[in-house]
Amino acid sequence: MEPVSAPVSLQAADLAPAIRAAIDAIPPAWPLAATVAVNPFLGQSDRGFAATAEQIARLTGTGIAMPRAWYAAKLAEGTLADTDLRDALAESGLSLSLEALKQAMRADAATPAAIPTIADLARDVSGIDWPRLIEDRIGTFAAGHFDEGQALWTAPRGQSLYTAWRIYARHDLTPEIAGLRGFAQTVADLPRTSIRAIAAAAETLGFGRKPGSYFHQLLLGLGGWAQFARYRLWTAELAGETDESLGDLLAIRLAFEEALFRQYEPEIAAAWQAALAAHRAPVVAGLDREIDAVLQLATERAEQRRLARLLSSIPRSAETSPAELARPVVQAAFCIDVRSEVFRRALESADPGIWTLGFAGFFGIGASHRDQASDLAEHRLPVLLKPGLFSCTEVSAAEDRDARIQSRAVRAFGRFKQAAVSSFAFVEAMGPVYGAKLLTGSLRLSGAKTAPAAKPRLVETPDLSQKIGMAATVLRAMSLTENFARLVLLCGHGASVTNNPLASALQCGACGGHAGDVNARLLASLLNEGEVRKGLVSQGITVPDDTLFLAGLHDTTTDAVIVFDGDADTASHAADLARLTGWLAAAGKLARSERAMRLPHASGGSIAVRSRDWAEVRPEWGLAGCSAFIAAPRSRTAGLSLDGRSFLHDYVWRQDEGFRVLELILTAPVVVASWISLQYFGSAAAPSLFGSGNKLLHNVVGGIGVLEGNGGVLRAGLAWQSVHDGERLAHDPLRLSVVIEAPKEAINDILTRHPQVKTLFDNGWLSLFVLDDAGEMAERYAGDLAWAPFGAAGATPARLKAAG
Repeated sequence: MEPVSAPVSLQAADLAPAIRAAIDAIPPAWPLAATVAVNPFLGQSDRGFAATAEQIARLTGTGIAMPRAWYAAKLAEGTLADTDLRDALAESGLSLSLEALKQAMRADAATPAAIPTIADLARDVSGIDWPRLIEDRIGTFAAGHFDEGQALWTAPRGQSLYTAWRIYARHDLTPEIAGLRGFAQTVADLPRTSIRAIAAAAETLGFGRKPGSYFHQLLLGLGGWAQFARYRLWTAELAGETDESLGDLLAIRLAFEEALFRQYEPEIAAAWQAALAAHRAPVVAGLDREIDAVLQLATERAEQRRLARLLSSIPRSAETSPAELARPVVQAAFCIDVRSEVFRRALESADPGIWTLGFAGFFGIGASHRDQASDLAEHRLPVLLKPGLFSCTEVSAAEDRDARIQSRAVRAFGRFKQAAVSSFAFVEAMGPVYGAKLLTGSLRLSGAKTAPAAKPRLVETPDLSQKIGMAATVLRAMSLTENFARLVLLCGHGASVTNNPLASALQCGACGGHAGDVNARLLASLLNEGEVRKGLVSQGITVPDDTLFLAGLHDTTTDAVIVFDGDADTASHAADLARLTGWLAAAGKLARSERAMRLPHASGGSIAVRSRDWAEVRPEWGLAGCSAFIAAPRSRTAGLSLDGRSFLHDYVWRQDEGFRVLELILTAPVVVASWISLQYFGSAAAPSLFGSGNKLLHNVVGGIGVLEGNGGVLRAGLAWQSVHDGERLAHDPLRLSVVIEAPKEAINDILTRHPQVKTLFDNGWLSLFVLDDAGEMAERYAGDLAWAPFGAAGATPARLKAAG
């Protein structure tokens, strides 16, 4: 029987649109085991930068632009020029002179105070820190409810988050001890479903069907807990299901608001009405937000000018078909990840017969993989996609059984040493043993491994026609359809680090936060099959009989490359393999020397050691510095030092029948790269809101995320040490510039068919340029399917809309 409570006249359908809008405004956050970069502004892509900044400022009191002094420093050092400021002003349509804009750079913009929640208002009149207490109580409950194996005593399963919380909160006396009278009974009297609880709160708080941005504010205040719940919904919807955890969290947060309102209503009623009116007011960017948007755009225009000069800095010869070129000695395909650009350049310098390619690191093999002695399915593909293949490690039943026994023993030992009673005896008995382990770690003598020795295999083998189709699709997408070398290396990437809870963030984003070795090995095996080779001929792709595909794994922390030569018979290619091994070693040395110049207190010889140092907070820079995505033939960038700042995707549009590959590039790799770029942007420009804080203070909770310290909200995003070297930013927060060599008419057709991608460009979250036949940045996308010459400036309808 439903408990007696205030009558609820609102129906679920009345508030469902507002709840869904608030849910969609929250970006997902993947758990630690498979962390992937996520655009923190995912729910605001329908607005431009200035309007988004205004919205976030009024909900959190946090700015998303850099301090004005950062832009002023760029201008003083010459990175930013007056011409960039003029162009940005013209493009924005803002009625401001250049001198007035430069004057505005001399003082930071005032960030408006956040609209107060009821908890904020109650704190102000009572002197009790209600927002902090609510953070603590919801966080404590959520840590147990969402736990993925870290806790020794787990929360009951099989019930909704809201139902579980009502049971928990009726026995949690902390709010009442703090002064929230009768809260346990209030919880007991709440409606039994979260949607009815939200409706009841809507009536009590007086916002009815129109909460404005209030729901969004409450979910933002829950930080990583809301983002993890959004991840659960994201993955459920990808499988055609649903998850109500985020709506339940909203109901829980509202329960505290409602209880506080009832207790403090006389003192806060007027202030709450003013706050509610502010939530319902349209979002209109103020002058300060507009100026910040112009300065941000100007800085990005400066970077685009630098890139254009670089691309046009070497002489261009007439384009040559791959079939007309001499056969390469080796072809090596790497992930488009910006870290691969440094290694590709180093490898190409070893011999003119080495050709490298760039392609998404999952190599078109969207596999859900089960590793040896594991029942966990690792989705090794972009999170935007659903796995279509299933694979496992190829070991015998006996080997798998032995490994499982060992794994269970390790888990049991871990439980034993953490248990309430045995932990005390454990410290006394095992101290000397762990002393040796501590010494080994302190001397950097041990470290993590990135690659399993056993070969992966598909669980359900596709039939021959499917295999041929997969092989042809991947080779065309790689623009690798002719002039094959004797040895073709498919090189995924991973990162070996130790004592780093955020380690998966350094792995391959295209592989779902895992290393790319499994995908590379599966594809190499497929392309080495004789029947598949024969079938490719009918697809117009002839792979020579002496071409051998091998998989590799590039460790981005040490720049060492593992070649899985045991996966195939390499006897006929022994000399080729020996040369390749030598070239990879030489390239690794060059890449380490270049990367060492950016890493604090590093040298080329110390790079590998950093990966084994459990006290090292910056084993590598990950994708810090990323600023451009280039889809073009390698000839457009070969020989250029792009400083590890560009995603490089090999693409030859004249080989792309129907522009199917171009459509794939724009809707998958470009979107994933934008998520990466904007995650770094948010973590650098607004670290308190979109970053995970100081690594030195991190505590893992639930196996899903980190707290900064011993309490508070779950933190999502990048740690401060991932974007800052201790003295200055290692990542300039710039929105990504996408440069494509393809007809703009084909690009427009694709954007028309994919309005969500078009919105990213129209509202300025990405910039888009086309290369001409000479390989120079010729035109830029001006919004609404319009284009302008690269150097032209001027306001456009789309940009004016984005600015507002």
